[in-house]
Amino acid sequence: MLGFFCIYKTMIKVVPVILRHSNQGREILAFHHPLAGTQLVKGTIEHDEQYQQAAIRELFEESGLIAQPNPKFIGNLILNVNQQNWYFYLCEVTCELAETWHHHCQDDGGLDFKFFWYPLDQQSDEHWHETFREALSFLRNFLTSS
Repeated sequence: MLGFFCIYKTMIKVVPVILRHSNQGREILAFHHPLAGTQLVKGTIEHDEQYQQAAIRELFEESGLIAQPNPKFIGNLILNVNQQNWYFYLCEVTCELAETWHHHCQDDGGLDFKFFWYPLDQQSDEHWHETFREALSFLRNFLTSS
């Protein structure tokens, strides 16, 4: 039973979402990963960690941004591609965010991520992995229905 729990636990991810409104409409914070293409911030929940806290931690680790406490749960999606269960949290930050910036993340021995704003109504191209295309579609559907 413990083995099942560990396997199941690794399939759960959190996705901290930062949105803004611009002249191009609603935009989401995204980044270029130097080895894995265009992505949204996401990560694994640590043992005994609350999902909200994991979203705040992952946002900080991958972008350097400090989210306000109690991010809003948007929903979850079981991805068709790999059956991972992604939990989305709308996070708020109090600082002004630039159009683009670089952040040195400690993942995989240290990587530089280039952050930018991606228009949610724009179709994702081949630079996005299929999992993130599915996540963007989920977010578009959720945000247009709420």
